[in-house]
Amino acid sequence: MKTSDFDYYLPERLIAQTPVEPRDSSRLLVYDRAQDKVYHERFFDIKKYLKKGDVLVRNNTRVLPARMFGYTPNGGKVEVLLLKRFNLTDWEVLVKPGKKAKPGATLVLSNELSLTVLETIEETGSRKVRFTFDGVFEDIISRLGEMPLPPYITEKLENKERYQTVYAKVDGSAAAPTAGLHFTDKLNQELLDMGVEIVDVLLHVGLGTFRPVKTDDILSHHMHSEYYEISEKSADKINKAKKEGRRVIAVGTTSVRTLESATDENGFVKPIKDNTEIFIYPPYKFKCVDALITNFHLPKSTLVMLVSALSTREKTLELYKTAVDMEYRFFSFGDSMFIL
Repeated sequence: MKTSDFDYYLPERLIAQTPVEPRDSSRLLVYDRAQDKVYHERFFDIKKYLKKGDVLVRNNTRVLPARMFGYTPNGGKVEVLLLKRFNLTDWEVLVKPGKKAKPGATLVLSNELSLTVLETIEETGSRKVRFTFDGVFEDIISRLGEMPLPPYITEKLENKERYQTVYAKVDGSAAAPTAGLHFTDKLNQELLDMGVEIVDVLLHVGLGTFRPVKTDDILSHHMHSEYYEISEKSADKINKAKKEGRRVIAVGTTSVRTLESATDENGFVKPIKDNTEIFIYPPYKFKCVDALITNFHLPKSTLVMLVSALSTREKTLELYKTAVDMEYRFFSFGDSMFIL
């Protein structure tokens, strides 16, 4: 299967630059696979398509304000982007310009924070670095850092919290699990009152989610690695639902990757802390996920491939064309789709 098989036309004006307010007023395209029917709603209308006993599985990762700016000892300007934490002091980062980040180089980000480049990670061009800091690292980052918005968003985000889900808890992501951005505290409570069960899992989203597929044959693409966790409590709730024939609905592709990575061939989820490089594309037999809430993703991306595996490539591209024709908003701050 070719990467070009997952391409589609998108006018640039449909790439959302700012989030809508309130969060749940975004548009929602609903595709009922059993009936082969499409409905056009607002996100708060998702209540009409959920029922008592459904299990919503969401990713409670929190985005780090991971973009920082600093200087070389000679006064040259650099940009540093946190990607992945190895331990208390060591991280994988991107440095721009890369020529200023040779092994042994020291970069100063503030009077509280500096780093030393340990090595170049050849596969990605990123660097392994060691931070030196005076105080609590997370507090320093929260003051210094900016949100690492995707490159297709060119407008400045006024409120950092709008690139976080309302249920974000665990720091570690370089990008938001954007399907979750549509939920409000009020909507979450309404779903709980209906008898919908909400279960949290964790996957720290890496920048690999934005990297294009550079191979013509998708089988030649090497999927990026991301850290994930499922607690025993969450696994038990999901497994109970599966045994009772209740729907497991993933909020976003990151929740899909988490669930499908942790599910055995009998369809049961195990408690786990691990890294996943799972690559989902059609034809793929889902072991756990029954339905998906997701945003509209970049052409030829692994995320479009994942969504296509839940229905078909042809139907997914047809739904995307419908969304374009009806001027839905696309990507991170855009509208949503519910495939049930």
